[in-house]
Amino acid sequence: MTPMEIEALSLSLQVAAWAVIASVPLAVPVAWVLARRSFPGKTLLDGIVHLPLVLPPVVTGYVLLVVLGRNGAVGSALESIGLTFAFDWKGAAVASAVMSFPLLVRAARISMEAVDPALEAAASTLGAGPARIFLRVTLPLSLPGVLAGSILAFARSLGEFGATITFVSNIPGQTRTLPLAIYTLTQVPGGDAGAMRLCAISIAVSLLALLGSELLGRRLTERLGRASP
Repeated sequence: MTPMEIEALSLSLQVAAWAVIASVPLAVPVAWVLARRSFPGKTLLDGIVHLPLVLPPVVTGYVLLVVLGRNGAVGSALESIGLTFAFDWKGAAVASAVMSFPLLVRAARISMEAVDPALEAAASTLGAGPARIFLRVTLPLSLPGVLAGSILAFARSLGEFGATITFVSNIPGQTRTLPLAIYTLTQVPGGDAGAMRLCAISIAVSLLALLGSELLGRRLTERLGRASP
């Protein structure tokens, strides 16, 4: 691999890791709310959460550019304190987090819905409050699903292209992630070999992520089966 290819792979891993780290603290509570609470506007919230799955990625990237760009209402305020997202790797992490967020929420929600409510009710009768029930019962039983969703989100972040190139452009060493590097190599003479190498790496990582997610899903089913009365 050339230094440019190694640089793109390293940046992609960094961006994907931070995208998942930033998403999990918000995705888990949102998944719990969707799985365990009924309230007006729940359908709307569910639609907003899953909107990045159906919107063209370019639209998502443009919205991020308008909001978090240097001239945006939020972006200009953040830049005044030295925090810049547009045309920076941190912006690539934000774009990847937004695009992969629905996958993480969905996996966590399905896992939490599979937890027997009777177990939570039993903990409640023993004096446990909602927070303790969530931390001691719901979350541990749904953790394999959360981890599986995190792996899928990581893999999705590695493959993010449209929102990333729209929001942070294709800057070597700054925002040129794996998909952008593949795109760049296909546009230059003699870049086919490098593009094929990076495609092979992308396929391998994606397969590993899918296998890991499947194994964790099976583990979740086994754990819930043992926990059921």
